[in-house]
Amino acid sequence: MKDTYIFPAIFEICDNGIAILFPDLPGCNPCAENIEKAVINAKEALLLHLYGMEEDSEEIPEPTAFNEIELQKNQTVMLVEVYMPPFREKQHKKFVKKTLSIPSWINAQAEYAGINFSQTLQEALIQKLNLH
Repeated sequence: MKDTYIFPAIFEICDNGIAILFPDLPGCNPCAENIEKAVINAKEALLLHLYGMEEDSEEIPEPTAFNEIELQKNQTVMLVEVYMPPFREKQHKKFVKKTLSIPSWINAQAEYAGINFSQTLQEALIQKLNLH
């Protein structure tokens, strides 16, 4: 797993904005209404796509050489660079909402005792998964 990735992105000027294609990363196709937003969206999409590939243990391909990319008349290529460590850290600290069911009598007792359900579940999962 690398910390920095640089991939070429093809920016295609369309009637209603800019379509972005990463030739080496099928499915990573952001778009934007103007060039400034396109640059931002390309970087965000690349971060998310590569992070997803890392999490799924997919092999990340080597980027196509800049000079090997064939462009159409309304296209230009730009190299997009992302630095993964801060993004990975942010994603690992992200909380997810879970819906669960417990018996009513336990819920009543826990609420009466002022139990923090989220903290209790986190502590129990850490212990159960031997993550301490």
